[in-house]
Amino acid sequence: MSDKLDPKQIIISNNEVTNAMLTTCIDDILIASEILIDAINNGNKVLWCGNGGSAADSQHMSTELMGGLRNHDRPPIPSIALTTDSSFLTAWSNDTDFNTLFSRQIEAIGNSGDVLIAISTSGNSENIVEAVNMAKKMNIKIIILTGKNGGKLNGRGDIVINIPSNDTQRIQEGHLLTEHILCEMLESSL
Repeated sequence: MSDKLDPKQIIISNNEVTNAMLTTCIDDILIASEILIDAINNGNKVLWCGNGGSAADSQHMSTELMGGLRNHDRPPIPSIALTTDSSFLTAWSNDTDFNTLFSRQIEAIGNSGDVLIAISTSGNSENIVEAVNMAKKMNIKIIILTGKNGGKLNGRGDIVINIPSNDTQRIQEGHLLTEHILCEMLESSL
C-alpha cells in the first residue's frame, strides 16, 4: 500500500519554507532587485537560464519582464531566456557540449553590465556553473537562485538567493515567489 500524499501537509510545508524565507532571503532579494534596477536604468538587459522547471521559470519570467507583470502600459524590459532557441540548444548539445549550452549564448549576446539570473535547485548543474563562469569573465552581474546547500554555485554570484529547503518542489515554489518579487520590484521602479 502506497503512502497517500496529504495536500494539507504540502501546503503547511510550503508555508514553513516561505516563512523561513522572511529571515533568510529578504536581504538578498532586496540586493538582487537593486542589481536589476541599476542594470535596466543603465540600458542593460536580463538573461535567464535554468534546466527543466527552472528553464520554464526562465521563459515565464523573461516574458513577464518583456510584456508586463502588473502593468502592460510600461516600456518593455529587455529580457532573454537562454532556454528558448530549440535549434541552437539541440545542435550545440548534440554536436559540441551540453555543459556550455548557456555560456556560449552569453558569450554571443551578453554585455558588461547585463544581469544573468541563473536558476538551479541543487546548485550543481554544470551548464549553469559554466554560464556563471562566462558571466563573470564578461563583467555581467550574477543573481543565483538555488536551494539545499547552494552546491557548486554557493557564493559564486553577486548575490545568491538560497531557498531554505532540501525539497525540490518547495525550492521551486520559493524560486517562483522570489522571481515574481524581483519582477514586481523592477517593474514598479520604472
